[in-house]
Amino acid sequence: MALDSSAVGFTTAPSRFAYDWKTVVLYALGVGATRDELDYLYEERGPRVYPSFGVCPVMPAVMECLARTRGDFATVVHGGQSLRLHRPIPPSGELITTATLRGMYDMKKLAQVVVDTESRLEGGEPLFETTWSIIYRGAGGFDGPRPPKAESVAFPEDRPADFHVELPTRPEQALLYRLSGDLNPLHADPAFAASAGFTQGPILHGLCTYGFVARAIIQGACGGDGKNLKRFDGQFRRPVWPGDTIVVDGWRVDGGVVAARVGVKERPEPVMTGVFAHLGE
Repeated sequence: MALDSSAVGFTTAPSRFAYDWKTVVLYALGVGATRDELDYLYEERGPRVYPSFGVCPVMPAVMECLARTRGDFATVVHGGQSLRLHRPIPPSGELITTATLRGMYDMKKLAQVVVDTESRLEGGEPLFETTWSIIYRGAGGFDGPRPPKAESVAFPEDRPADFHVELPTRPEQALLYRLSGDLNPLHADPAFAASAGFTQGPILHGLCTYGFVARAIIQGACGGDGKNLKRFDGQFRRPVWPGDTIVVDGWRVDGGVVAARVGVKERPEPVMTGVFAHLGE
């Protein structure tokens, strides 16, 4: 199905997302937090909020933009994700989000749609922004512009990583993560997954992997303090299955930036590439 290029520039009306401490604790459990991360799981300690939670409140606005493309959702894969934070996300409140369909790009057989969002608290300054790269398989070849080159930070290959973190996922991980808002049956229904070509079974949400990797960087480079993660980017390359162990090797490079290599113990190929984070105090 051809995409509707006239949708470029569409901006949603402000949408609201009310949440409380249970919402952010459920998210933390969905991205694998354990009792050793009690500050993120216990309301008497805040709780703290993993910054990657920011991808959850904006999903309805992103989906509204994608609906405007008139593309076939059955062909969609998540290409990449970026999150930029101005301040820590509070453990409860009401977020107001707008999303804009920034661009639609021709990749020959594929099409890329880029959506930007901005979220703030009621009456407040911007809290965080996200950028979503969404790929439509089979929708390219419409003589549109080529996609801009994604920003990246290469990890040094001439020295060992500064940290190495291994985080196991549970066989039920996708069933838990989906309770934070992404109910795609690809991550729950074996028959649906097989019909999409995943005969091994339902795959982990890309954004669940994204949350695991954010946790690994927070553990390895931020001493467990998520408020020090100011930006986090990555491209999704291969599926992760619930039960895999996600492995993150990270290198500190210039200017408070961490570049990371992300894979799983069970297979040799990277599952994410172009992974980097900006850190602050």
